Amino acid sequence: MSKIGIYPGSFDPITYGHLDIIQRSLSVVDELIIAVSNNKSKNHLITIDDRLNLINQSILSLPEKDLSKIKVEKFDNLLVHYVKSKNASLIIRGLRAVSDFEYEFLMTGMNRSIDKDIETIFLMSSEKYHFISSRFIKEIHKLGGDISKSVPKPVLDFLSKI
Repeated sequence: MSKIGIYPGSFDPITYGHLDIIQRSLSVVDELIIAVSNNKSKNHLITIDDRLNLINQSILSLPEKDLSKIKVEKFDNLLVHYVKSKNASLIIRGLRAVSDFEYEFLMTGMNRSIDKDIETIFLMSSEKYHFISSRFIKEIHKLGGDISKSVPKPVLDFLSKI
């Protein structure tokens, strides 16, 4: 039986930090589902369909052997329900700083209170990506700053048009 992991997030937009976590997750799971949140209460810069497309384009930069292990899907229900619906039992989360840990620690506890069979693992961001966040990317882009070292080319090209 293969180990299926879920890497959830809004990916608004996907960054090099996300790609780093995606690639490193593949050493832990046999199959990785990048689960893109379609939370309508959030004010996303990029539509869900465009985010899915940008992720699919951006993961093409990963080694070809890894691509067959990755699926990209949207979800709009409770994460633990989505995880179960995919016959998965592992949630993967990336951490950059202590502030990320506090939020993720509480979320993990809540998820375990709903379903004790679902585990969460945390992967620390690689040092060269620990400062990157989608929120910062959007703000820097909006103010005309250079984000080329933080996002893959498909994202850079997309954002240059909006």
